[in-house]
Amino acid sequence: MESVHQLQFESPRFTRRLKGMLGVDFYRLFHTPLFYIFLLISALISAMVLGMTSMPSPDGTLSAPLYTNTWQIIAAQTPLYVVNNIADYANMNMVFIFGGIMVSIFIGHDYKSGYVKQLFTTHAKKQDYMMSKALVSAFAMACMCITYFFGGVVAGLLVGMSFSVNVTSLICAILGKMIMSLGWASLYTFLNIIFRKFFGVSIAASFFFGTGILIIGAAAILGNTPILNVFLYGASVYACLSATPQTVLVCLACSGIWTLIYTVLGTRILSRSDVY
Repeated sequence: MESVHQLQFESPRFTRRLKGMLGVDFYRLFHTPLFYIFLLISALISAMVLGMTSMPSPDGTLSAPLYTNTWQIIAAQTPLYVVNNIADYANMNMVFIFGGIMVSIFIGHDYKSGYVKQLFTTHAKKQDYMMSKALVSAFAMACMCITYFFGGVVAGLLVGMSFSVNVTSLICAILGKMIMSLGWASLYTFLNIIFRKFFGVSIAASFFFGTGILIIGAAAILGNTPILNVFLYGASVYACLSATPQTVLVCLACSGIWTLIYTVLGTRILSRSDVY
């Protein structure tokens, strides 16, 4: 396919180019408050959502809690593509919503600051930009998953929530969601390339797709069918508390395929249009 050939992986030239861009992007990531703010937000979200379920009502009584186990803040017990209540939705998948906003701000700053103009004056390979941004953003979202995890653990300890779980399934669920960070990051990078001149639209688009509302709508019609696992949101939901090593492989395949697709499409757009 012609578009696939646009990705030029000449080695060692490609390796040197990508390494150089990754070095710059990681430096910028670690030296901006934005990254650390979103790490903190991720921890606070899980802690607040879990903690609020045990708060008494105004009359002093406890309402029925959304969660009965700490790890439900990480994932549902089984794949639930249709959202029945907020507890089914409010888990580690929320990281991908806020991660999308972070990516939009990160890439939007490239265009606002003039960094892109300077970059493409001296660095002609658009694919390197796409890949570097996706990899760095995936790393950032994976870190957000980790702080989200610790925030939930601390909240669970404070409210005395149960920690009973199948450890292997929990590890597979967390690994699956962290692996999905690459697919999500590639989607957000692609969206921000499309809406590069419209910062507000790029944030809105990232938020919209991050909620997985399209897959939730499809699931409402098709039901809880595993066929939805071929999509980013579906595979993210598939990483649940009954996950197995096979689940991790499904997440890896899904994330890898969508990363390739979005990188190819994003490179085509950058190569055929004004990037400034």
